[in-house]
Amino acid sequence: MGLFSGGHPRYGDGMKRLLLLALLVLGGAVHGQTNTAIIPVPKLENDSYDWAARHADVLRIQQGLDPEIVLIGDSITHFWGGEPKANHINGAPAWQSVFGKYRTLNLGFGWDRTQNVLWRLDHGEFDGLHPRVVVVHIGTNNTSETAHARQNTPDEIAAGVAAICERIRRKAPGAKIVLMNIFPREQSPEHPRRKLITETNLRLAQISGVTHLDIGAKLLQPDGTLTRDMMGDFCHPTNKGYQIWADALAPVIAAAMQK
Repeated sequence: MGLFSGGHPRYGDGMKRLLLLALLVLGGAVHGQTNTAIIPVPKLENDSYDWAARHADVLRIQQGLDPEIVLIGDSITHFWGGEPKANHINGAPAWQSVFGKYRTLNLGFGWDRTQNVLWRLDHGEFDGLHPRVVVVHIGTNNTSETAHARQNTPDEIAAGVAAICERIRRKAPGAKIVLMNIFPREQSPEHPRRKLITETNLRLAQISGVTHLDIGAKLLQPDGTLTRDMMGDFCHPTNKGYQIWADALAPVIAAAMQK
């Protein structure tokens, strides 16, 4: 049985919740280090936009938008489309094909790690919302080592993602949570980051109470390589890559909207 698997799919009993939270806390010490992936913090890295202004924009529009769908993530989500508007968009046609007829809030923030998402969820970005579907795609930036934050292990990243899903469940118990596997990065399947993502996705598959969606193989060539026509920088999808994501999400969203 997996670390987070088993029990009622909606975390129905109190013991399941207590066990999950205990694992997140006890799992914080990995090789003598505090698990930074589960400690909420605001902006860590600079990117091509104003992080604080985007947070303020979310708080300003969220109630009026009353979203049916909420997307939560990093730059891969941020630069897809929707509200609040990003300063550049990579996949507008794909966005329109899957979200065009729904009220959709985009809580993707470029360079965010799991700990940044936790901070945003703790500071109002999801408060008072009652979406039908929440799409979570986060963790790729936790595989990076910078001057502001260290690289996390697969177990640490999975604990951060599990903590995000738990917060969403508490705030919107009626929502379907769609948890995406972290998309493949780097051109070669032998790249250390690609292997780290693969190991992390194995841990994410053990998180219960969510609908898992893995499109990684569809983004890759048969030999496992990643091409620039799919991800121009071997990280961020082109519209071709976004369309694969949109096509995978469409039936899941349609089914949730019919209930």
